[in-house]
Amino acid sequence: METITLQLEQRETIGKKTRFLRRSGVTPAHVFGHELESLAVQGQTADLEKVIAQAGMSRLINLKVGGEKRARLVLIREIQRQPGTQALVHVDLYQVRSKEKMTVDVPVHLVGQAPAVAAKAGTLVVDLSSLNVECLPADLPARIDVDVTVLRKAGDAIRVSEIKVPSGVAVLNAPGLVVVKIEEERKPLVEPEAKAAEEEKPAEARPERPAAAK
Repeated sequence: METITLQLEQRETIGKKTRFLRRSGVTPAHVFGHELESLAVQGQTADLEKVIAQAGMSRLINLKVGGEKRARLVLIREIQRQPGTQALVHVDLYQVRSKEKMTVDVPVHLVGQAPAVAAKAGTLVVDLSSLNVECLPADLPARIDVDVTVLRKAGDAIRVSEIKVPSGVAVLNAPGLVVVKIEEERKPLVEPEAKAAEEEKPAEARPERPAAAK
């Protein structure tokens, strides 16, 4: 798997003045971690956007700050964007330890085609788009593959307990939770055209009944 690298510089500009950084194409960020003093950093917005697209929030990044010779191992923990424009505002990076287990949400990746969908027997529905896992940084998968070729009919489902994960990775979600399933397509009880025709049809005349004698 391709190694993701990122070069950032230590940041002296803080507070409201960071808006001047953004105007010049630079985004502020923070590096934090267990027993680690928070470090203010900054980097070219274009470089950060590229790394965000590659790593998401589940892939490890080799981060170098300034002239550091040794790279830090980090994960993206939070991304802040400007409402409306979606311009990058701030990024939080979490530094991990190689010998310390961590918990991460790893995206689910569907593999193959469900026979039930091919036969138009139902619709494929994803209930869990990611799984919460615990592992050492070296064992962290970029994604978890789920083979949907076993879904042959409406009602079939794949649960957390049925998913195979790499060695050293433990899934923390409840075993009985459904990850992906086939739902039967529900047809409307009355077709729209038939319903419209029914509404336009004049009501049948009812025979008048003679009034009761007094």
